[in-house]
Amino acid sequence: MSSKPIPTVRPAPLWVTAVHQLSRVLGVLSAGMIVLSILVVCHMVFVRAVLGESSIWQTEFVTFCLVAATFLGAPYILLTRGHVAVDVLPLMVGPGARRTLHFVGSVLGLAFCAAFFYASVPWWHEAWSSDLTTPSIWRARLWIPYLAVPVGLGLLCLQYAAEIWMVLTRREQPFGLADDERL
Repeated sequence: MSSKPIPTVRPAPLWVTAVHQLSRVLGVLSAGMIVLSILVVCHMVFVRAVLGESSIWQTEFVTFCLVAATFLGAPYILLTRGHVAVDVLPLMVGPGARRTLHFVGSVLGLAFCAAFFYASVPWWHEAWSSDLTTPSIWRARLWIPYLAVPVGLGLLCLQYAAEIWMVLTRREQPFGLADDERL
């Protein structure tokens, strides 16, 4: 009686595990920022409608929080494949073409995010070194909300690199699809 060998799954390298964990932490932080934004909007409505007072910081705070949640949560979305994706083409091609398609798409995504990251660091640094503030009466320091852009994009680049590495080393399947999965 012959038995098939049990395929062994090679564990992810430590750096990939660290990137995944950090992406999860920022995903939770982003969700918390969205919940906090909802609470601040409720507070703003109460202050304006019930108390008849003006709001000073709430609108800017919510805007900054939601933008930060978008950038800081992006690596988690990539990790969990939570983004909007059209998987018809990957399902129509064979495993080799699927792997190539995944590699090309991921490298293009990484290149875009790396260019955006490269442009965002000086933008953030200028706000930090010049101590720029918002023109409102709240005068929020802009380097604080701006920091979410390079941090989120930097981790998104690392998440792309981790995903590319895992597929190239055959530790994961491209697009999360098995080799025999087809339309």
